[in-house]
Amino acid sequence: MAKRDEFERAQARGLKRKANEPFAVDVRYDRRQQRVIVQLNTGLLVLFGPEMVEGLQDATPRDLQEIEITPSGLGLHFPRVDADVYLPGLLSGEFGSSRWMAAKLGQRGGSVRSAAKTVAARANGKLGGRPRKSEAA
Repeated sequence: MAKRDEFERAQARGLKRKANEPFAVDVRYDRRQQRVIVQLNTGLLVLFGPEMVEGLQDATPRDLQEIEITPSGLGLHFPRVDADVYLPGLLSGEFGSSRWMAAKLGQRGGSVRSAAKTVAARANGKLGGRPRKSEAA
């Protein structure tokens, strides 16, 4: 259990953080735009597609209608899919766990067309291309 002075220091840190960092004051899901819209205490609106965030990528519009702001204002909770979004992480471009983000970046990188990939594919084609899969007997 926390001691009284530890609790007071933690409370002071929380108040200082809330005074210096943006936090959510309102949140809603817009079906027409298919975006979650977060209004911050600074007046800034943050919009993001649920497919960008871990835990929300398979959520239906109905699942996204109910969103709760945590008491600190630094988190969003989606009770129908039991998913949480940390607002400072979202604002810094972290849309999920390290593993999930790495998988998403890998998907994107594999689908990118670049001059280097084109040259490599042509060189590979001159060598006969990718070997054919042998048929199972």
